[in-house]
Amino acid sequence: MMALLLDTRLLLRKVKDLRCFTPRRNRVKEKWAATRTKHPPTGLALQHFDATYNVQLGQLWPSVRAALLSERKYGALHNNFSQDAVMADLTAQGCSNFISDTDAEAQPCLEQESEVAAGDSMKKSDPDHQQLSPLQLSPNIKCFVFPRGDITRFKPARPDMCGLLGYYLMDAASVLPCLALDVQEGHNVLDLCAAPGGKTLALLQTQSIGFLCVNDASVSRTSRLRKVLHSYVPKQFLTDEKLRITSFDGTKWGEIERNTFDRVLVDVPCTTDRHSLMEDDNNIFSKSRTGERRRLPQLQLELLLAGIVAACPGGEILYSTCTLSQIQNLSVVEQAICLAQENHSIHLQVIDLRPLIRMFRKTFHFAPDLHLGEMVIPHLAANFGPIYMCKLRRLT
Repeated sequence: MMALLLDTRLLLRKVKDLRCFTPRRNRVKEKWAATRTKHPPTGLALQHFDATYNVQLGQLWPSVRAALLSERKYGALHNNFSQDAVMADLTAQGCSNFISDTDAEAQPCLEQESEVAAGDSMKKSDPDHQQLSPLQLSPNIKCFVFPRGDITRFKPARPDMCGLLGYYLMDAASVLPCLALDVQEGHNVLDLCAAPGGKTLALLQTQSIGFLCVNDASVSRTSRLRKVLHSYVPKQFLTDEKLRITSFDGTKWGEIERNTFDRVLVDVPCTTDRHSLMEDDNNIFSKSRTGERRRLPQLQLELLLAGIVAACPGGEILYSTCTLSQIQNLSVVEQAICLAQENHSIHLQVIDLRPLIRMFRKTFHFAPDLHLGEMVIPHLAANFGPIYMCKLRRLT
């Protein structure tokens, strides 16, 4: 009997020792197909960017890649319609309005360049289509940012007595297309792909627009845009006489209103590089959206052509994206210039944005030597962008 008890104790001890060295199994076996995809969209996006942007950007790509995978910086677009004195509060937090904090050293160069003929001053590939534009920035657009290298987060904006929020958080580089559009008093303006609404708000801050038409093809995104506007803009400015919100197919806009608008913003859908690397949800690199992603350059081209046709002769069009892709940026603009002339007999002039770029080189990093348009590239010390923009003037 004693021998049996000893054998039992030895067996229990061995079992106990075995448990110590055996990995504990989960109570529920993990199902990979239901919990984690083998190739998530963010991973596919990174593979795609490594293959294409490494060739496109060369030595710049490692630093841009690191910035894209790091926490982005935001800017606080000041809401002129709010009654709260938020500017003083933002300044007290260490922020500054980057639009007024321009590079003073750049101004003499800009003044000299404005006196030089376009063909003599351009280093870009098509000098006959380039023109230096005088700098006429709206004094009413204000966007606050923390200093370079400071990644402090902004506090959520609070409503004032009328329920309007004091500022809108957005990528500060997204304000540049609105500044470059150069809206003047009484202009009729079209924002062709407006949702979620940050650039629309920036345009409204100019307080110069005679009439603003805001469109987005997605009904759900247009609904979100309406909510944003109601949170920042008084009801008297949202009347049909001053503002129209629509959900039409933007590619057909040239058939709806031709030769109508003084200024057209065409901020097209794109691969949205930063979102594609950081969020699997609603990611354009999902395998189910492969066809949609491949059709993007054609969609962008059709939207830009529609914006060109909608502009009046002498009007200006600003094309912008939030991607580094040459296929979605320069290539789209080049094709649009050719097709506008071939199919619509519309001649376009490219407006050189270097004066604007030099003013804000203290705040943003810009891609060097683009032969068409300008682009903010992410940088760890100033992690804004990417934002590409190209400005066109319709001559006929």
